[in-house]
Amino acid sequence: MSDTIFSKIIRREIPADIVYEDEHLIAFKDISPQAPVHVLFVPKTPIATLNELTADHAALLGQLFLAAAAYAKREGFADDGYRCVINCNSHGGQTVFQLHLHLLAGAPLRGGFA
Repeated sequence: MSDTIFSKIIRREIPADIVYEDEHLIAFKDISPQAPVHVLFVPKTPIATLNELTADHAALLGQLFLAAAAYAKREGFADDGYRCVINCNSHGGQTVFQLHLHLLAGAPLRGGFA
């Protein structure tokens, strides 16, 4: 995997508004938010896309979603609702090729799927 803006944030080479961090993940506010709340949850393990995931990554992927849900509860918008999205490759909307989860909230979101 190439060196990405996210890996530079993890190494503290680029500043970010970090809202959560543990030994496996880091989460920070998106610099180009698509909703009033837009936080990116990024594994510290370098994984370019969903296509590179293996069974060995199952716990890490679960940690991404658990951290996002805990953040939503802590910030008080879990009951109103939020969206978690992982884009894969360019046709899927991925622009930074380091796996990450978008948490979007703070207003009714359009374009949802059932």
